[in-house]
Amino acid sequence: MHLITPDKFHDECAVFGIYGHKEAANLTYLGLYALQHRGQEGSGIVSSDGEHFHQEKGMGLVADIYTKSVLKRLPGPRAIGHNRYSTAGGNNLKNVQPLTVNFAFGNLALAHNGNLINAQMLRNELEAYGAIFQSSTDSEVMIHLMAHSRGDTLLSRIIDALSQVRGSFSVVLLTDDAVIACRDPHGFRPLCLGRLKDSWLVASETCAFDLIGAEAVREIEPGELVVLNQDGVKSYMPFTKTEPAKCVFEYIYFARPDSKIFGDKAVYLTRKALGRQLAKEAPVKADIVIPVPDSGVPAALGFAEGSGIPFENGLIRNHYIGRTFIEPEQAIRHFGVKIKLNAVSEVLEGKRVVVVDDSIVRGTTSRKIVKMLRHAGAREVHMRISSPPIVSPCFYGIDTPTKKELIGSSHTIQEIRKYITADSLAYLSLEGMLNASPGIPGHYCNACFTEKYPIPFTKAEEMQLGLF
Repeated sequence: MHLITPDKFHDECAVFGIYGHKEAANLTYLGLYALQHRGQEGSGIVSSDGEHFHQEKGMGLVADIYTKSVLKRLPGPRAIGHNRYSTAGGNNLKNVQPLTVNFAFGNLALAHNGNLINAQMLRNELEAYGAIFQSSTDSEVMIHLMAHSRGDTLLSRIIDALSQVRGSFSVVLLTDDAVIACRDPHGFRPLCLGRLKDSWLVASETCAFDLIGAEAVREIEPGELVVLNQDGVKSYMPFTKTEPAKCVFEYIYFARPDSKIFGDKAVYLTRKALGRQLAKEAPVKADIVIPVPDSGVPAALGFAEGSGIPFENGLIRNHYIGRTFIEPEQAIRHFGVKIKLNAVSEVLEGKRVVVVDDSIVRGTTSRKIVKMLRHAGAREVHMRISSPPIVSPCFYGIDTPTKKELIGSSHTIQEIRKYITADSLAYLSLEGMLNASPGIPGHYCNACFTEKYPIPFTKAEEMQLGLF
């Protein structure tokens, strides 16, 4: 059995929370189901009935973990949930969130989307003071900081703890009488506030609200903390204000196309705009435009719209592959890609083809796709990418390869074209990407394309992260 490792950045994590609904756990399950794309390794839900916390966790997909009998073990009108893709810490049940503790201020559960660049240093300090960690995830550092804080209220301890961490965090916490959500001052990862009649909700993306019929109220602002309790919603801005650095890759690849993130229009429309801009910057004479499904579909539609070249589905994706597969003993050409994608020879035969994808990471999958298209009869294959070359790893909540594994960091575009065997290759420019994205161009983190990280690293952090 072999783990499928696609040549893509991996999704980070999903968080969800609800206050004041008699079916809180069921709605959390549905919210996590809608957010499955953000993490597929494990999932957990913690509910509260006002006296006790109830917790269920499992490895695998949401629909497989939460059966009717499992959800019945999660009573109470408030709950939080988490889907995990490991950006820090190994793949085992101990690292599945929410993390729960009981301390001087009662019960507390935490779900975290993001990555803390000073987590190891804080962990070393905490362990020196006697802290005992139950997991290897960086998220647990925040709970220990809350426990060690000298704040005289739970809220002051939460603010104190989150003021000490550096990096990205969209966190949802469950207490005995509230759900608390907070976003780091740069706003790297998305976090949204919603409403369902008299209940209040928070989620990584608005698609979670759509599934359960809730209204998306607004984005939780960078640096904002909100408390959902019997009094409704109370907002705080407890952190030092800084320039936003929202992850532009959420628009390019991560977020579901039907979500609205960062308070703007649907992701789908932004991806189409990226494709139109790409057609303007890198035109080519061709017969058809095809996407690499599914993530390349909106950009390919935009490219077709902008270029006037007909859109076709030349690659069909198998949506039902599991996380592992049995590899045949007999070698099958391009097996790793063919299990997910298959070319339609009737669409491709004799055609000059523009194939649109959202990114190239290592280049291995793009190379196999180009060869597959030629094998299916394509006369020319022109690769177009709806983002700039990726040259740097991410340290803010995305699981990325090391710099040396990123083909864009060590190869020119012409060298990449030769490696993937395409007739031509063009990327969207940085300026074009930022201008096609909603909002203010300077309010995005684009470190994976520029190596300009919004949070400067200390020498100790550089050593810890292997940047020296």
